[in-house]
Amino acid sequence: MKSKKFTRSFIVFSFLYLLLLISGKEDMAWWLKPLLIPILISIVSISEPFKTQKILLLALFCSWIGDVLLMFANQHALFFIFGLISFLMAHLIYLSLFQKQTIQYERKSYLKFIPFVVAYLLTILYLLWDTLHEMKIPVAVYAIVISLMLLMSIKASFQWEKPSNFWVLIGALLFVISDSILAINKFHSPVPMSTFWIMSTYLGAQFCIVNAILQKQKKLPY
Repeated sequence: MKSKKFTRSFIVFSFLYLLLLISGKEDMAWWLKPLLIPILISIVSISEPFKTQKILLLALFCSWIGDVLLMFANQHALFFIFGLISFLMAHLIYLSLFQKQTIQYERKSYLKFIPFVVAYLLTILYLLWDTLHEMKIPVAVYAIVISLMLLMSIKASFQWEKPSNFWVLIGALLFVISDSILAINKFHSPVPMSTFWIMSTYLGAQFCIVNAILQKQKKLPY
């Protein structure tokens, strides 16, 4: 029952936050942003214990730290850099989390998607490379990690039971879209309504991944 209330709260607050963004009231939305991921943390925290619960909580906590740091990115470049590091850690944790819950089968159907993941990686780096300057290595490392995270979600989509396999893949894809829009907007050219698109896909990604893990653990009460 408590999980249902927290889930409804996340959906309502996320909708309100995005509504403020699309209405041009980013100053008001700024105060609401740091409250969103803690709701997901609460959902995971009050669920019945499961083996990878602490790993999922750590990934969400790193994401929340990244959220807060990026709120101040316009004030100093270090806030963006440390925010990037926080999200890099979150993606590494998600990558490990997906792998830990994936059964190793002889079938390697997911391997045929490697060229598509590599194509994304090369395309985004090619698009941004000339404008990255001193951020070339950090952004390249980040792009490699999120591409690996996407690949592990594709692997999970073949090996996890339904519907968790669907949710984890959608979550990872939304994360890639969100980070790609953020990178293009910051390093290449302005994206119209960038904050709305970045945050809508990001919040959707986090919700889908939490949904996938809890459903896989059969701890989801809704």
